[in-house]
Amino acid sequence: MLKRLLRTGKHSASINIGLLLFRVGASAMMITHGWGKFERVINGDFRFGDPLGIGVEASLILAAFAEFVCSVLVILGLTTRLAAIPLIVTMLVAWQVAHADDPFSSQEKAVFYLLSFLTILITGPGKYSLDQKIFGK
Repeated sequence: MLKRLLRTGKHSASINIGLLLFRVGASAMMITHGWGKFERVINGDFRFGDPLGIGVEASLILAAFAEFVCSVLVILGLTTRLAAIPLIVTMLVAWQVAHADDPFSSQEKAVFYLLSFLTILITGPGKYSLDQKIFGK
C-alpha cells in the first residue's frame, strides 16, 4: 500500500479524478464570490469598485461573468480553458490592483485562485468533462 502511494508516473485514472476534484472544488469555491455579484447585476445594483477605471457597471459585470458564469463552465468542463482566462484576469486584478496595498494575508486568496485557474488552463479539464465528451481528443 505504501509503495503504491509513493509511486510516481502517469496514472491516467487517478490524474483525471484529481483534475475533476480540483476543477470542481476551486470553481465551486469561486462561485461563492461570484453569486452575490451576479445577483447585483440581475437586480441592477451596480455598487462596486472600479479598479481599472472602466466604470463600476462594466467592472461588476466582468467580475460577475468571470466569478459566476465562467466558474459554472469550469465545473461542467465546458470550454474549460477559455473559461479559465477571465478567471485568471479577474484574480490578477484582485491581487495586483484591488488588494495591492493589503498585507499578503489579504492577498493570498486571490493568489490561490490565480494559481488554481492557471493550473486548469495548462492541464485542461481532464477526461471527466463535457469538453472531452463533445470535442473528444
